Amino acid sequence: MRAPLPRRRTERRGLRLWPVGTVLMLAFTTALLVAAAVFATGWDLLGARGLKPEHRIDSKTLFDLVKLSFGVVAGAGALVALVVAYRRQRVDEDGALREATRLHTERFTTAVSQLGEDSAAVRLGGVHALAGLADDAPTRALRQTCIDVLCAYLRLPYTAETDLPADDAAARHTYLALREVRRTVIRLVRDHLRLPREHAHSWQDHDFDFTSVTFDGGDFSGATFSGGTVSFSGAMFSGGWVDFRGATFSGGWVDFGGATFSSGRVDFGGVTFSGSEVFLGWATFSGSSVSFSEATFSGSWVFFSTVTFSGGEVFLGWATFSGGTVSFSEATFSDGRVDFARATFSDGMVSFSEATFSGGRVDFARATFSDGTVDFRRARFSGGEVNFNSVAGEAPTGLPTSGSPPAGLFLPPAWSD
Repeated sequence: MRAPLPRRRTERRGLRLWPVGTVLMLAFTTALLVAAAVFATGWDLLGARGLKPEHRIDSKTLFDLVKLSFGVVAGAGALVALVVAYRRQRVDEDGALREATRLHTERFTTAVSQLGEDSAAVRLGGVHALAGLADDAPTRALRQTCIDVLCAYLRLPYTAETDLPADDAAARHTYLALREVRRTVIRLVRDHLRLPREHAHSWQDHDFDFTSVTFDGGDFSGATFSGGTVSFSGAMFSGGWVDFRGATFSGGWVDFGGATFSSGRVDFGGVTFSGSEVFLGWATFSGSSVSFSEATFSGSWVFFSTVTFSGGEVFLGWATFSGGTVSFSEATFSDGRVDFARATFSDGMVSFSEATFSGGRVDFARATFSDGTVDFRRARFSGGEVNFNSVAGEAPTGLPTSGSPPAGLFLPPAWSD
C-alpha cells in the first residue's frame, strides 16, 4: 500500500503591489483617522467645552497658522516619501530574490546533471552540491525540490548485494560505487535531521519520499523526523544494517506501509514515537532482525495492523508503551520470533484484536501490564508458542483465561479463573 505524500501549497512567486494612487489615498486616509483619534482623545482628556472665538487674528496667531500649514505639507511629503521608499524596498527585495533564484537554478541544473554521470565520484559531487543548494535555497519550496531530487535518486533501480551475479567482479565494483553514493545521500539526510529545528540548515518539517527504495545499509540514527511526511512505503530492507537507533518520530506522518524486511538488520533501538502517526500496515517481516529495543511509544498512533511476521526476529524487549495507540490487530504471526520480553504496558491502548498466532514464538516473558488497555479480543491461537509466563500485572482483555488454554498459549497461574 502506498500513501501519497500530501502536496504542499506552492509559495507565492512574483511581486504584487497595489497602484501607487490607491496606496497614497489609503495612507492619507489612515493618517487623517489617526490624527482625528488623537485629537479627540486629547480634547476629551483636557475637558474642553468649545473653542474661544477670535474676531481678529494677530501676527502671532497668523505665524502659528503658517507653521501649521507648512507642517501639514511636510508631513504629507514625508508620508509620500515613506510610501515610495517602501515600494522601492519591496521591488529591490523581489529583484534580489529573483536573482538568487536564477543563480540557484543554474547551480541546481549543474548538480542534477552530475547525478546522471557514469562516474561515481562525479555523482558524489552532485550529491554534495545538491545538499549545499538545499542549505542555501532562498525559499522553502526550492529547498524541498533539492530534497526531492536526493530522495528520487535513492528510488532509482538498484541491485542489492544479495542479488548480484556470482563471480562478476565488474558488477560488484559497480555495486560498491553506487552503494557509496546512496549511503552518502542517507548520511546527509541524517546529518540535517539531527540539527535542531531552528537551525538555518535543518531539514526538519520537510517531506521525504523513500517509497519503494531498496535499503541494504544506511544510518538514520539520531535523526528527528518531525512535521512533514516521511514515506518508506513499499521499501525493501534486504541486507546490511539500517540504523534508526535514537531517532525521534514526532508529529507528522511516517509510512512504512507494505515495506519488506527480508534480510539484514534494521535497528530502531531507543526510538521515540511521540505525537506522530506511524503506519506499517501490510508490512512483511520475513527474515530480517528488526529491533525496537527500549523504544518509547507515547502519544502516537503506531499501526502494525495486517502485518505479517513470517520469519526472522522482531525484538520489542524493554519497549515502553505509555500512551497513544499501538495496533497489531489482524496481524499474522506464522513463523520467526517476536519478543516483548520486559516490555512495559503502562498507558494508552495496545491492540492484538483478531490477530492470528499460528506459528513461531511470541514472548511476553517478564513484561509488565500496569495500566491502560491491552486487547486480545477475537485473537486466534492455532499453533506456535505465545508465552506470558513471569509477567506482572492483570491479564489483558480477551485472553482465554477460563478452562484449558489453547495448545502453545502459556499463561501464568494467577490469570487462571
